[in-house]
Amino acid sequence: MRAGVAAALMLATLLIGGCSGATVAATSGPTAASAPAAGSSLSASDFAAATKLPDTVLLDVRTPSEFSAGHITGAVNIDVESATFPQLVATLDPAKNYAIYCRSGSRSKVAMTAMGQAGFSHLFDLAGGIGAWQSAGGQLVTG
Repeated sequence: MRAGVAAALMLATLLIGGCSGATVAATSGPTAASAPAAGSSLSASDFAAATKLPDTVLLDVRTPSEFSAGHITGAVNIDVESATFPQLVATLDPAKNYAIYCRSGSRSKVAMTAMGQAGFSHLFDLAGGIGAWQSAGGQLVTG
């Protein structure tokens, strides 16, 4: 019985370890078949696929210094904690899809709530934020 459990654990370790080389990218890889449900929190791979859909804006809601230190390729930065966030959001097209992320997933939820109240309905975020993106092998650009 113990040998069977040990074998199962070894197989699980090999299967999990075999997936660790996978990476996610906002510019390559598969595209989602359809837009995610409004308000969805997506895994890094699902988020990457959804960002490739037409009329999707990748929105980084961290501070400008966090954005400069490293962000997902193609992201637009609007700091959700800035006093100008509502005014900047008002300049966006509410008909587009918005793929929103932050550091850990908390500020993206705040941004989705505020944007929803402003009339945006096609919103989804990256579960676990940019940390989850990097853990999944996602690359960042600086500047």
